[in-house]
Amino acid sequence: FADISQNQASFVIAMSLALASSSLALNVAPRSGPVKAVAAEPVASKADFAYGLPGNIAPAGNFDPANLLEGTSKSEVYRWREAELTHGRVGMLAAAGFLVQEGFHPLFSADGGPAIEQIPALPPAIWFLMTLGIGICETLRIQKGWENPYSGDGQENIQKLKADYYPGDLGFDPLGLKPTDPAELREMQEKELSHGRLGMLAAAGFMAQEAVSGKTWSQQDVNFEGLLLGGYFSQEAAEVARDAAASAL
Repeated sequence: FADISQNQASFVIAMSLALASSSLALNVAPRSGPVKAVAAEPVASKADFAYGLPGNIAPAGNFDPANLLEGTSKSEVYRWREAELTHGRVGMLAAAGFLVQEGFHPLFSADGGPAIEQIPALPPAIWFLMTLGIGICETLRIQKGWENPYSGDGQENIQKLKADYYPGDLGFDPLGLKPTDPAELREMQEKELSHGRLGMLAAAGFMAQEAVSGKTWSQQDVNFEGLLLGGYFSQEAAEVARDAAASAL
């Protein structure tokens, strides 16, 4: 039981680090204190899906089965998109890390086994550097896109994006890859969203697989033909063996 508890604690630590860069986007504002009346914002409608934000990609299209957009303000929808993009970018990096670390792991001992079992063995200096790096990235992101929560008389600026900030646009483009044509830019944004959504699912799958099996993805011996058609082939083999045994008698 001690080993199981340690693995569970390591898994929680790894999840916390992976999602640290997006935690502030999902915090809930305090309920106490005076509230200042603000002008009502326009709310989303089916005619203007997600206020024109990219992401309603075929074949899913305007995918909102839980009807979360109905009656939601523009600032809130933009905040959701900021959180989705942040999580998607972290998910893409995490998924790529799971694939790369099998052959390149300068920070780990190379003893094998899941990363969540090696993370607690990192030296304290690496923990400090990781925390410092995450803190710097979060500080820059907050200063770029978020209102000062202490400005104003009430709580209207808590967890609120700046009026002139577009979700995900941090101004970070060292290679000059951002298209100037609006159509090309929207296509690139949709590609990033698609890859980010896939990256989140992939990273979650990697972590769940390692936590359950105790092995990395490259250590798994998975036969996809057997996984998909295993029952059929097993039945055929059993019938062949039974016929052979009957013939021998």
